[in-house]
Amino acid sequence: MDIATTHHIDCSEKDAAGFCEYYYEYDIFRFSEGSFTLVARGYTDSPSEAHFLRIEREGVIERISEADLRTPLALAAADHLRSLGRRKIDWLGPVGYAPVTIQ
Repeated sequence: MDIATTHHIDCSEKDAAGFCEYYYEYDIFRFSEGSFTLVARGYTDSPSEAHFLRIEREGVIERISEADLRTPLALAAADHLRSLGRRKIDWLGPVGYAPVTIQ
């Protein structure tokens, strides 16, 4: 499994007082094997949480299915996130975020 982690900050312009209307700081984790990639995000202000967002097959972005969460790649990715202290792992399903229950 190949792992790539990038750090991101998404924020509004600062107002006259120097404050941002919104500010999100997070890491994107890309777990890959061959042409299959699983993408997760973890916010820096919630260091015990992570969320699987999507998969990419042959470069095509797709919604994650429960079957995708049972793949060896997903299991290894969840283990890696847990090793970073991100014990609460959710996934973005068809009706919103749900806990990853497969260990």
